[in-house]
Amino acid sequence: MKILDRYILTSFLKTFFSVFIILMFIFVLQTIWLYIGELAGKDLDTEVILKFLLYFSPKLVPLVLPLTILLTSIMTFGSFAENYEFAAMKSSGISLGRAMRSLTVFIVLVSLTAFFFANNVIPAAEFKSINLRKNIAQLKPAMAISEGIFNDIGTFNIKVEEKSGENDQFLTDVIIHQKEKTGGNTTVIKAREGELVGSTNSDVLSLILKEGNYYDEVTPSDYQKRKRKPFTKTYFDEYVINIDLSNFNNVDLEDQNYNSTHGMLKISELSESIDSFSVNYNTKMASLKSNMYDRSGIVNVQNNLKPKDTVVSTDESILSHYNTYDAAQISNLALGTVNSAIAHLGMQKQEFKNNVKQINKFEIALHEKYALGIACIVLFFVGAPLGAIIRKGGIGLPIVVAILLFLTYHFIGIFTKNSAENGSVPAFVATWLPTWIMLPLGVFLTYRATTDQGLLAFDSLTDPIKKLFKKAGAIRNKSKS
Repeated sequence: MKILDRYILTSFLKTFFSVFIILMFIFVLQTIWLYIGELAGKDLDTEVILKFLLYFSPKLVPLVLPLTILLTSIMTFGSFAENYEFAAMKSSGISLGRAMRSLTVFIVLVSLTAFFFANNVIPAAEFKSINLRKNIAQLKPAMAISEGIFNDIGTFNIKVEEKSGENDQFLTDVIIHQKEKTGGNTTVIKAREGELVGSTNSDVLSLILKEGNYYDEVTPSDYQKRKRKPFTKTYFDEYVINIDLSNFNNVDLEDQNYNSTHGMLKISELSESIDSFSVNYNTKMASLKSNMYDRSGIVNVQNNLKPKDTVVSTDESILSHYNTYDAAQISNLALGTVNSAIAHLGMQKQEFKNNVKQINKFEIALHEKYALGIACIVLFFVGAPLGAIIRKGGIGLPIVVAILLFLTYHFIGIFTKNSAENGSVPAFVATWLPTWIMLPLGVFLTYRATTDQGLLAFDSLTDPIKKLFKKAGAIRNKSKS
């Protein structure tokens, strides 16, 4: 390696590692703030908290690494231009492309490393972090009750509309499903409000419910009576449920049973999952078509059809050939069949929508692993020539420019991925679109930097206008003379 390449690479690496550590520290602090509700008040050891942050940190790399490369490129090459080091290189016959050669090799290696990191390290860290969060949530069930969703606490599924009070002990609109030992759920409790009462020295958490109803499904011994689905309803002014916490704190934080999210899978596993989901989706679609065809009753038409040689056309309704009672029965039957089909289609539509969304998420996760490495290369060729053009190093203007460019890149990615989950945009396009947008910008900036041109050629825009005004003025003066 020549002295010049060593000097450029050393300057770049010093800034690169400094910026990466600072940005990672900032995003880790944001993580602590984001998940403070899951960590606070649970008597966790420092080791567990550090392990939580360690497992979550790899997920930040796809966000931190491209921003680091972009910012480092602008700062390094801006510093070279500001200190006239590029002028010295050009006077010695060394072009910008030659100066970027060693860094290009380094960035390619970083991109390959980022690809393997996204394919191997991030899924493993995602697997451990989600399982650790799931286990931490079980340490204190009172803290695990979130608003607006069902929370699994022991033998109860509890949903509350709103929590209030100094310690969130007051609950509003409580719905509780009690699990049976044999499986299923035959007991439902609804209350207008509730209160959590307990102490740190007790293994029992009391849930005091007020102004509610207790619903319990009844299973008669007579099978015919079961079709009526009888249940008992009891009103109460106050009802107390005691939840045993003695076993809740005996949670194995190393337990790893949760493994169903797309972030935990490698490329091969994602491809296999996508194929499996696609086959399942097509099978369900074919089953729905067959089911709706059978519901239409067309199959039974052939059984009662007695064709005639002569067909007499008439403007009368078909129902006019039946008496009033039979016509009413036929109309009610047809109306019930149509309403049932519409309701069935509505449920199936939502199910298929969720299936498509799940497939899209897996496809996005698959393409993101490839897009990360390519994005690192593209952003380098955006930042390096831009730094040489603006001729400003340090932490002032380069940071502003880098943040603006990266926010544009990042927000485009967020908007397109959200659209892709709903099926509005193909997953492939949504994942690669930010990189495709930055690629022409990188080519444009590299061309202008290597040809010693400014950021924008304003003269090419203003010169034709100036010539037009001069020509108009000359014509005006000639007409006056």
